[in-house]
Amino acid sequence: MKQLLTIFCFLMTFISGMAQDFRPVFHYTPPQNWVNDPNGLVYLDGEYHLFYQYNPFGNKWGHMSWGHAVSKNLVKWETLPLALPEYPNSDGTTTMVFSGCVVVDSLNTSGFFEKDFHKGLVAIYTSHIEGKAQHQSIAYSSDKGRTWQRYDKNPVLDLGMKDFRDPNVIWYAERNVWIMTVVKPLEYTVQLYESKDLKTWVLLSEFGKQGDMTKIWECPSLTKIPVEGKNQYKWLLMISSGHRQKGYLAMQYFVGDFDGKQFVPQKQDEILYVDEGKDFYAGIPFSNLRANQKMPIMIGWVNDWEYANDIPTGKTWRGAFSVAREMALRLTPSGYRLIQKPVQALQKVGKSVLLAKNSIISSVWKVPFQGYSYDLILEVQPQKAEAFSLRLFQSGQEATLIRYDVASQELSLDRTKSGLVDFHPRFSSIERVKVPLQKGKLHLRILADKSILEVYVQGGEKVMTDWVFPTKSEGEIAILAEGSSIKVNTLSIRTF
Repeated sequence: MKQLLTIFCFLMTFISGMAQDFRPVFHYTPPQNWVNDPNGLVYLDGEYHLFYQYNPFGNKWGHMSWGHAVSKNLVKWETLPLALPEYPNSDGTTTMVFSGCVVVDSLNTSGFFEKDFHKGLVAIYTSHIEGKAQHQSIAYSSDKGRTWQRYDKNPVLDLGMKDFRDPNVIWYAERNVWIMTVVKPLEYTVQLYESKDLKTWVLLSEFGKQGDMTKIWECPSLTKIPVEGKNQYKWLLMISSGHRQKGYLAMQYFVGDFDGKQFVPQKQDEILYVDEGKDFYAGIPFSNLRANQKMPIMIGWVNDWEYANDIPTGKTWRGAFSVAREMALRLTPSGYRLIQKPVQALQKVGKSVLLAKNSIISSVWKVPFQGYSYDLILEVQPQKAEAFSLRLFQSGQEATLIRYDVASQELSLDRTKSGLVDFHPRFSSIERVKVPLQKGKLHLRILADKSILEVYVQGGEKVMTDWVFPTKSEGEIAILAEGSSIKVNTLSIRTF
């Protein structure tokens, strides 16, 4: 019996170790438990704050509270104590702290802070009473988010609805008012409110019932965003909703104009998605960025509700966050399109381990590198080839396949043989997106991090984010040409 117990303990330790190997290196995950939506992204006094939906008691959804982490460079994060826990009500119910935002109330419009104190933080969040109500409430902090006091007259916005959530607030200087973007998720409707003090809110306008309505609408944000190469700004409205592939989740966006009261979108002939992968959701921008930071910065949740509670990361943690992304708009013949790139700080960490240029591949090139956490940049000229592919995390027949078909101009990410795929029937999948070559070239930047892949295509014109769960340890990379040879202009790899 003692021998069997020893064997069992060894096996459990081994399995736990395998699961822990899925924990990413440069994508933030808290030390333990469940996470979902990023909340309250804000910059103050040299610190970037990441608040997030968090279960303090387990590794599946429940007991929604706000976790908290800070970073000085948006790459390395320090986990802080729980910020806003769920709390009991006098009638025996419990209020969970659902998604929301944090703003710096530097003018003390709320009256929560001492005179001439310019560093007060105010959190605006959805107070959720299970099965009964969702309304918007606030809390405030005078010590850079370390401790919080709930407003004693919450909620500050209540429509008497069971589903009404995810406030995101910006300061609109032209009218000296706060603007809240919030959703009626079941009605596919975004509402815009204004307030002078973060306590009293007045409805300005509504937007909705267009674009992707295959899933409920969640986590809206309205952001002023620069146009690449021009001295011009537009407004970006992002909404978490359905995916190009039925049943999955994604984020859609609209580009338009905002006059302080109403958002008017440009005409678009297609639904525009922020990320074409299965595992990027609920992304929101940072508020109060430094004056020299011209581009908005966003972080999203890496997961999909189709299988989020079942991803095989072990008993200690579940869920992660994307790297921070800079955003801009690019004017194309089809209209304005969102461009996303990893923040520049990511290039200042890690170590360059491989650089190859002007390589001709006629069939298969086994890249002289093995690993699971790296930043890979690849520029390829297909020339007369029919297609080419990149095999990542390869161990024997196990690999994640990224393939480009020249005739169809289609880029695909195939995780059907990536490792563990049978833990949920909806996980195994292939993502596809049309991406034309630019001057005969395809440019890829791939952030590979143990179990997370972020693929940036053509300088961020398209992005795909997916979980993968390799079971073996080789971690090889191979590039394959089909039909004819290809030219690899550049291949570089940095490790972390």
